[in-house]
Amino acid sequence: MTKFLTRVQVEGAASIIRNRSRYQPTIGIVLGSGLNDIAQSVQFPDIIPTNQIPHWPASTVPGHVGRLLLGRLEDKVVLVLQGRSHFYEGYAMDQITLPVRVMSILGIKTLIVTNAAGGMNSDYKAGDLMLIKDHINIPGMAGNNPLRGPNDNTFGPRFPDMTEPYDRELRAVARKAAAEAEFDVQEGVYAYVAGPSYETPAELRYLKMIGGDAVGMSTVPSVLVARHAGMR
Repeated sequence: MTKFLTRVQVEGAASIIRNRSRYQPTIGIVLGSGLNDIAQSVQFPDIIPTNQIPHWPASTVPGHVGRLLLGRLEDKVVLVLQGRSHFYEGYAMDQITLPVRVMSILGIKTLIVTNAAGGMNSDYKAGDLMLIKDHINIPGMAGNNPLRGPNDNTFGPRFPDMTEPYDRELRAVARKAAAEAEFDVQEGVYAYVAGPSYETPAELRYLKMIGGDAVGMSTVPSVLVARHAGMR
């Protein structure tokens, strides 16, 4: 039988962070490709290299630094992950979602996940921002779901509701902030694929036909685990 990370192992990773930071974050932020500059806005950060945290998957993707920053962003205490790992790097689903499990144990209730994605909607243009309102989980439909395996009820229910995986109120906050900053933001469906090969023209036509507006190789596993843990 496949071995999965246990709660004891997740708690062990969380304890390292607790012991090395002054902060108790309430918001988790996962930085996608090209968004590392956001970390520079974190004030008075405690910085923890992820290679010093047990069981933490190392990112092999250029530009993904591999560290946590805990500190203040505006008036909130945040944990920022610079350097996510991906399924295509050879990790199991429970490994790439360990950071979110750890965040839930640390008491984080709100998760902001970002990524760089390919646009499929013909109304989108390069550089547009898109709020994800729903997703299509192609690997999950094929059995590669991070919630696969024995369920730990202390994390969440066996069959979590995915009626609204992306919080409606948080999306409204994001739209309001975009309007105040006077820039447009799209809202659409994100199609998750495993990678690392890019999609063929036929695959892109299929993903668009079934409702996808953008396509990428991350985010969805983290969102599934976050929703399982009751995070927004």
